[in-house]
Amino acid sequence: MQYDIVGDIHGQADKLEALLKTMGYQHQGGAYRHPSRTAVFVGDFIDRGPRQVDTCRLVREMVDAGSAQAVMGNHEFNAVAWFMRDPEAPNEERYLRPRHGEKGRKHRQQHQAFLAEVEGTPMHQELTDWFLSLPLWLDLPELRVVHACWHDGLMSSLEPWLGQCRTLTPALMVRASRRDDPVFEAVEALTKGMEAPLPSGHAFRDKDGHERHHVRIRWWEERSDTYRDLAIMPEPERQKLPNLPLATAARPTYDKRKPVFYGHYWMQGEPTVQGSHFACVDYSAGKGGPLVAYRWEGEEVLDPGHFVRAG
Repeated sequence: MQYDIVGDIHGQADKLEALLKTMGYQHQGGAYRHPSRTAVFVGDFIDRGPRQVDTCRLVREMVDAGSAQAVMGNHEFNAVAWFMRDPEAPNEERYLRPRHGEKGRKHRQQHQAFLAEVEGTPMHQELTDWFLSLPLWLDLPELRVVHACWHDGLMSSLEPWLGQCRTLTPALMVRASRRDDPVFEAVEALTKGMEAPLPSGHAFRDKDGHERHHVRIRWWEERSDTYRDLAIMPEPERQKLPNLPLATAARPTYDKRKPVFYGHYWMQGEPTVQGSHFACVDYSAGKGGPLVAYRWEGEEVLDPGHFVRAG
């Protein structure tokens, strides 16, 4: 089997259509199809871009037709949590993702492009149900796909609770929205990435101006184990971090039995692999960057020459 692993789309349906056509997919029988290849989407179909519903429709048509597979991204998870009422407050207008107060304003701003197209329509329920039908990861015979982080330990602990095809159930959505629940830790890592506490005395402000004492890490990095090399944070603050090794428990160890593809990290510049068995396909399509895909031909060691782009 040959696969085209497509990065985070974020409502950029124009870029998606252009990318599929560049790779030889044609719209036939109600969906884009390729005579010998299957597309695999790494999630984050919504938010930011100008064609939210069109993007979801296009991907969903391909999945239903068998010409694509897809996993859930953190933006789909957040959209489900925004839509679902909190069962612990049945008499209140409370949702799994808060809609009121400062947090609510921040969440609405994040979802605004999607909500502008679906809020108050039957499509909102329909797409929420579809998001909930997406698996958290794919472990195919040839390769693996997850939105943000492949972590065997967390996947093994989570899998007994998952629905058919490794999906989140409504009950698990509730648990995944509670910070004191182990399901939260697992889903957070798989859809948003691994996070580690910064060394004492170190912090940084994120793009929204919030002070952070924990940082996402380059879990795929093979050449170093230090805070300075692994932290994903603004460059000036990263360079101030000590060259202390990160605790082993704070990052997964990948077995390299298969290549693993992921999105989420808003990469920039020329698309490239992150290691012999690691490739991120998110190159900031939602922020003006290109939509990128990796065309996997069966190789065990990934080749940066296999990336294609549109936009």
